[in-house]
Amino acid sequence: MNDNIIAHCHGVTLAYDGAVVLQDLSFHINRGEILLISGENGSGKSTLVRAMVGLIKPVRGSITVDGGNRMVGYLPQQASINREFPASVYEVVSQGFTGKLRLGIFPPAGMKEAVRHAMELTGVWQLRRKCFNELSGGQQQRVLLSRALCASRSLLILDEPSNGLDPESAAHMYEIIKNLRDEGMTVVMVSHDLETSVTLADRVLHLCCDGAFCCDAAEYYHRLRDAHSKNSGGVSHECNCGCPTGKA
Repeated sequence: MNDNIIAHCHGVTLAYDGAVVLQDLSFHINRGEILLISGENGSGKSTLVRAMVGLIKPVRGSITVDGGNRMVGYLPQQASINREFPASVYEVVSQGFTGKLRLGIFPPAGMKEAVRHAMELTGVWQLRRKCFNELSGGQQQRVLLSRALCASRSLLILDEPSNGLDPESAAHMYEIIKNLRDEGMTVVMVSHDLETSVTLADRVLHLCCDGAFCCDAAEYYHRLRDAHSKNSGGVSHECNCGCPTGKA
């Protein structure tokens, strides 16, 4: 795999509850970029990121992440997270090292430094002694992002990171994601909030009812604008994306 490419999906077919949701999908992720994954409900976005993390296996095809290293920082959707952890913020963030500790990768001193660094990057270090379930939704999401950072300092996969957050907390989350990319982190982000997330992204992978396409974020932004303009702001094609195979 090219050194500039951190992940590659080749001819991937994925199924959910026995039904195929993505078929013969191929794309790559460049190091140091934000790749936005967009698409209508049921298009397979969450199924794809779960496969990239290694939680499910492709029916066909292959997914290679960081040369076979599956140390990926993963932030799942809010709905799939138990937010009633009877633990401190520091303990929750430290859970990100569970997989690494099994492999003996980090000594205790290195782990403590890395936990602090992750929490400082997301602005939650001052909350480290508080109980996780006493935090606001935005604070909890930043704590969970810190935990994901502890799992990997090269690739983050975020599934709807701003979902359920108020506008101020969502803006804060997006600013953190942008700063992480500026530090060299590769970020894959699923989002329905296209107006904001597309402005952060370098490229967009759109999963559509008629297939998929990948393009620069600027091109995708113009496609969105054109599709909405042609439809007078309405939706004649379900994802309303202006995709080449769409019916917009």
